[in-house]
Amino acid sequence: MDRRSFLPVAAALSGAVLSDAARAQAPLAPCKGPDVVYEPTPLGVVARMLEVAQVKAGDVVYDLGCGDARIVIAAAQRGARGVGFEIEPNLVQYAAANIKAENLFDKVKVVQQDLFMADMADATVVALYLLPEMNTRLRPKFWKELKVGTRIVANAFPIGGWEADRIFEVPTRYRQMYLYTVKPEHKRA
Repeated sequence: MDRRSFLPVAAALSGAVLSDAARAQAPLAPCKGPDVVYEPTPLGVVARMLEVAQVKAGDVVYDLGCGDARIVIAAAQRGARGVGFEIEPNLVQYAAANIKAENLFDKVKVVQQDLFMADMADATVVALYLLPEMNTRLRPKFWKELKVGTRIVANAFPIGGWEADRIFEVPTRYRQMYLYTVKPEHKRA
């Protein structure tokens, strides 16, 4: 089944796995559109991101701009819990159908919300595949809301103004991913 024919099916199946916040959200004005075009992270890169971030049982993995939820689904398959944030309604429905298909609705949820509005306090790992300027805009939010020790893995683009703990080569057109850890000095910045 191709993606165009899958989306209507996904929409029909998604109601059971959308978070309460997503279901309760009834905007009075049109929602803001996405800041980036959806480009799925290759599955091999997803696995590498989770490996680099050392995702394990007990982690809470947030994916900002989660698209089809592949990163949070893969994290749940490693024993973590996953929360995806996605602004595009069709992608939220697609993600919900993927979560249901994997029978992970008890470990993964997707919230239809602007990622800049997301409360990130519970995350132990954050996954990003966003444009450089978005990563940089998120840096103060990360330092304010995330706990010391939270790992952030950014595919393709660094977080401006923050030196990565490590840079990894990946076999994609962007060729790199970046690992960051929130440290005590960031909480004072």
